[in-house]
Amino acid sequence: MKESIRIFRFIVIGTMNALIMALVVWLMMESLSFEGDYLVANITAYVIAQLHNFIWCKYWIFPTEKRKNSIWKQILFFCSAFGVAYTAQFLFLILLVEGLDVNEYLAQFLGLFIYGGVNFMANKKITFK
Repeated sequence: MKESIRIFRFIVIGTMNALIMALVVWLMMESLSFEGDYLVANITAYVIAQLHNFIWCKYWIFPTEKRKNSIWKQILFFCSAFGVAYTAQFLFLILLVEGLDVNEYLAQFLGLFIYGGVNFMANKKITFK
C-alpha cells in the first residue's frame, strides 16, 4: 500500500477518534459532574478511543496478510505504542494548561496532534510491521 493512502486512512480514523474523544471529554466535563477535571476526562476519552483505533489500524490502516506478530503481541505492542503516545500528549497537555495557562479544551485539541504523530510512527514501525 502506498504511504500516502496509509496516511490518509490514519487521518480519517484519527478524525473519528478525535470526535469520540471530544464527545467523551465534553460529556464528562459538562454533563457527568467532572467539572474542571480535565485530566480524568482526558484519560477516559483516550482509553475509549483506543478500542476503536486498534480495530481500524489492524484491518484498514496497516493491513497485511503476512504478520510476524500474533494478535496478542499486536495488542501488547499497540498498548505500548498507545502508552508512549499518550504520555507525550499528556505531558504536553499539562504543560499547556498548568504552565502556559491555555484553555483546557484547546489544549486537549492541540494534544491530538502530538498523540497522532507519535502513535502513527510507533504502530507503523513496531505493532503492524
